[in-house]
Amino acid sequence: MIDLKEIKHPVILFDGVCNLCVGTVQFILQRDSKQIFRFASLQSAFGKNILQQFGLNENNLDSFILLQDQKIFIQSTAALKVIKKLSGVWSLLYVFIVIPAFIRNRVYQFIANHRYKWFGKKNECWLPTKELSNLFIE
Repeated sequence: MIDLKEIKHPVILFDGVCNLCVGTVQFILQRDSKQIFRFASLQSAFGKNILQQFGLNENNLDSFILLQDQKIFIQSTAALKVIKKLSGVWSLLYVFIVIPAFIRNRVYQFIANHRYKWFGKKNECWLPTKELSNLFIE
């Protein structure tokens, strides 16, 4: 069991073999000028432990998850909370939070269900460069 109080930075959990998901992480890394976020793949021991701790299916890898302030946010809500903290005009997209989650998540789920078909998949989890490895858990 992970002591959530010890996690000082928001953590983004992502599907480490999904090209769209990895591309999203790289997008965030380029725009997270203050290095607010930390990252872990859903396939990692850390990721599986967090999923288990919050009662989420550890075999369901189609969600973008944000762990922040000992709370978990999933799908479009997680994505919008991340966007809000990015540098540049990207934070303006947070305005979409006013759209009810059930509508936002339908769009999110449609993309998630087709992500491998549209963007492809790797055989192994993507690994960050040495310069970025301090931002990744495991």
